[in-house]
Amino acid sequence: MFKDVTLSFIGSGMMAEAMIAGLLKKDLIEPQQIIAAGPRQERGEILAERYGVRWTTDNEMAAEKGQIVVLSIKPQVLKVVIPQVRGHLRRQDLGLSIIAGAPLRLLADGAAHASFVRAMPNTPGQIGQGITVWTATKEVNTTHLEQSRTILGALGEEIFVEDEDYLDMATALSGTGPAYVFLFMEAMIDAGVHLGFSRRVARQLVMQTMAGAVAYAQQSDRHVAELRNQVTSPGGTSAESLYQLEKGSLRTVISKAVWAAYQRSVSLGQGNRRVGLPENGG
Repeated sequence: MFKDVTLSFIGSGMMAEAMIAGLLKKDLIEPQQIIAAGPRQERGEILAERYGVRWTTDNEMAAEKGQIVVLSIKPQVLKVVIPQVRGHLRRQDLGLSIIAGAPLRLLADGAAHASFVRAMPNTPGQIGQGITVWTATKEVNTTHLEQSRTILGALGEEIFVEDEDYLDMATALSGTGPAYVFLFMEAMIDAGVHLGFSRRVARQLVMQTMAGAVAYAQQSDRHVAELRNQVTSPGGTSAESLYQLEKGSLRTVISKAVWAAYQRSVSLGQGNRRVGLPENGG
């Protein structure tokens, strides 16, 4: 699939490394077919030593050499980097972006290249357990679609959508989602310490509880509300604790948090879709 193809990463951070590691682990591409570009020489040297890939601090050179050019930079530096890519992608090349909030229109216009894929991965992709929602311009051909699916699949699961609006939604739900989970875990660990557990034991209890609950939900064909009811006996400890969570408007707070992340994703792309928070978290 990647025979005679050079894959250039503009931005060589953790998500770029996750893609590189996943592709190499599955023997889908040779190390010398990969170029990692970034501003820090020491980072390039680390990736070269760790994976055997080529590296450079010259984004223009990386864009020129690559048949598939992955933009894996922070949103705030896009306005600096996109002019460096402009004019270096040939008609038969593919641009692939994992930049939060950067719409296809902005990418295609900025790079002067019509064939672009936009994707929203998440942090667990660094261990191959992520999920990525992605879409593409109509100019992306079948071969490039399959190559994109394979590259993104190196991070875990992937879902293709026709409507780009889903990318901002995915940014708010799955892209930002790990932060919500980590905050909930942190709160549970702190509560365990408050009860009297050591932080080490509280962390172990929470980590395994979270991992086990997710695995159980994945293997079950029941709605998560049914699973919650299974562990909620009338007048029991779960019922009392859930009452306090509902009393504290947990559902509404989560809904508002996801909506705020969605709004921010839209604003990063200078969009003008829906404004304002939903009433009662709906």
